[in-house]
Amino acid sequence: MHELPQQLVNGLLLGSMYGLIAIGYTMVYGIVQLINFAHGEIFMTGGFGALTVWLMLPSNTTMWFAVPLMLIGAIVVATTIAVGAERFAYRPLRGAPRLAPLITAIGLSLALQQAVWAWYPEAKSSRTFPEIPGGPFHIGDVTIQTGDIFLLAAAPICMGILAFFVMKTRTGRGMQATAQDPDTAKLMGINTDRIIVVAFALGAAFAAVGAVAYGLKYGEINFRMGFILGLKAFTAAVLGGIGNIYGAMLGGLALGLSETMATAYISDIPGMQQFGGQSWADVWAFVLLILVLLLRPQGLLGERVADRA
Repeated sequence: MHELPQQLVNGLLLGSMYGLIAIGYTMVYGIVQLINFAHGEIFMTGGFGALTVWLMLPSNTTMWFAVPLMLIGAIVVATTIAVGAERFAYRPLRGAPRLAPLITAIGLSLALQQAVWAWYPEAKSSRTFPEIPGGPFHIGDVTIQTGDIFLLAAAPICMGILAFFVMKTRTGRGMQATAQDPDTAKLMGINTDRIIVVAFALGAAFAAVGAVAYGLKYGEINFRMGFILGLKAFTAAVLGGIGNIYGAMLGGLALGLSETMATAYISDIPGMQQFGGQSWADVWAFVLLILVLLLRPQGLLGERVADRA
């Protein structure tokens, strides 16, 4: 039990990363009813955008100066790809049957993986990501790695900015109106095409922040990392109530805590020794998803129309 505070912190950190990525899934679904399965790869391209900026900087650049530049690079790359995907891949299929954009999203996911692999042939194996010097920091029984500091600051700041944007700005209210009834919103003078582009861009920006946090936390990135992280973020969005932006972060935290606790303590249960450890982390994440879908299919917070931005 003396490890419990550390495991709680680990779970919250992991869940915050899932939540940042899940916001993109839930925003796009809330407005255009599309599950963008390429979102995990948009997250991945953000990480390589940050890495590209780092490789272009002089070798004597300090990380405290480099991280903001890497974050800008990640956001620019991820949002550019997301907006381009919306314009050229999804918008022409907006009136098509639901299966068409879903297959397109899967194809785009594979295409982005191969494009990054072609641009970074070394990405077949993990590429080393720069580390923030210093640390680790000890607070009682809890140890926080230096790479976690970025995530600790970024997650609440991003959620605060998103909440303010959605609730207080004209574009945010337009997103809520479009999510509630796109046809009526268009009749009221709202440019729904622009609102959809903003949703894709915002989701990609938060995924880019998550990608930088991932690289700083684990010290490496690779061209396949978006697949499993994307699936877990989608799981988090469903757990919280897909279409609910606050539910996305709550679902991410719940998933991160559940995954961490299961891998740390499930092996202590008699007869369950073989089901513990990090190798079973993904299994327990999807077991949680199945349980939630069986017991509360609308998610933890449900799908509230006012929050479907």
